[in-house]
Amino acid sequence: MNMNSLNRVLVLSKSLPKNLRFISTSARLSNADDGWFSKLLVRRIEPTKESHSRMLSDKEIIYALHTHNIRPDSTDKYLQNYKTSVEFVHSHKADLGCELVGSWTVSVGDMDQALHLWRYVGGFEKIDKAKILFKENADYRALEKERGNFVRSRHLQYLLAFSFWPNGEPRSASNIYEIRSYSLKPGTMIEWGNNWARGLTYRQAQNEAFAGYFSQVGRLYNVHHIWCYKNLQARRETRESTWRNPGWDECVAYTVPLIREMHCRILEPTEFSPTQ
Repeated sequence: MNMNSLNRVLVLSKSLPKNLRFISTSARLSNADDGWFSKLLVRRIEPTKESHSRMLSDKEIIYALHTHNIRPDSTDKYLQNYKTSVEFVHSHKADLGCELVGSWTVSVGDMDQALHLWRYVGGFEKIDKAKILFKENADYRALEKERGNFVRSRHLQYLLAFSFWPNGEPRSASNIYEIRSYSLKPGTMIEWGNNWARGLTYRQAQNEAFAGYFSQVGRLYNVHHIWCYKNLQARRETRESTWRNPGWDECVAYTVPLIREMHCRILEPTEFSPTQ
């Protein structure tokens, strides 16, 4: 975000009412048909007795995001080990119901780090089944034991996909990816979804949106947006052109007050990543 863009967001944010971030979940406004509120959102998600995840995500598909911090002298051995693990899992795809969506190493951000995104079709029932198979299979246990020599720490999150984002379909070579991770204030997930359902309409032409997820297990109130670009220069040009779209600065201003913390990482696909 350049300084001119940031200044526009800050000015607009200061002009907003302090209680605006509660507006999209207010039952009092749910019947507003012709006012500014009905024009604000492309898709409005109203509070019900269902969980927020049910309202924000359409499919019973669970995503597992594995984040591994690699020992600096062990990257090549680690990647070869994980490639073998991917081949093992895909050879049991019929039983496990899971597949690799993307595999990346971090080139800007948290260095010596790898991210692997898996899709489980069938929900937590498939995850439970996979955990049993991994535990009982001696070959897979040996791979995990060997991998322990190459990593410093690991983190796992189970995620659901936002229904209004693309589905993370494979891209052809060669691209870089950006994962923008947000820690939100508790109770703001629905409003985040409402605003981004609108915000993505300003970025459809560039086709850089890859997928968007929110956490179910692990660090809660976490959101991950993944974008795809040809290179860093293309990223810069795309982001600058987006700020020239009327309404984008408003979308950013509405979501900034919902964020507690955010960071981005630039990712490069591994040789075995389904998306390049």
